[in-house]
Amino acid sequence: MKYTIRKIQRQEYPLLDDFLYEAIFVPDGIEPPPKTIIASPELQVYVDHFGESKDDMGLVAEIEGKVIGAVWVRIMNDYGHVDDETPSLAISLYKEYRGQGIGTAMMREILAMLKTCGYKQVSLSVQKANYAAKLYQKTGFEIIRENEEEYIMVHHL
Repeated sequence: MKYTIRKIQRQEYPLLDDFLYEAIFVPDGIEPPPKTIIASPELQVYVDHFGESKDDMGLVAEIEGKVIGAVWVRIMNDYGHVDDETPSLAISLYKEYRGQGIGTAMMREILAMLKTCGYKQVSLSVQKANYAAKLYQKTGFEIIRENEEEYIMVHHL
């Protein structure tokens, strides 16, 4: 499957709402939450006013002109917050494009971009049951903290 990874464009920022919803881990057999869940303050920190801070950066993956995935970072007080100099990362793909290496490629691109911009590390949180936890470890993220449900992970750039 031929895809392109490129910087997200300002007019595409509203797509982050879709990808934020897609990033919500829903275990097998569990009913997905309503899309309105992304309006909650703890999720809005990922997308609200995206692009207004110098630390807001993102990439999208597209196939034949259709955006099928996004990875973005910003410094925010989210689930994966480590400190005020470390951007937190969010990534997701539409379900039909998962498991094909696109997410790994997007992850590598954003990590290279962050390193070029002078960041020392990037963080994220992931539920322990989420298959993506293995993807993150494969791309160099290390578990630095955990609670009952989640790992807080950091990638040193």
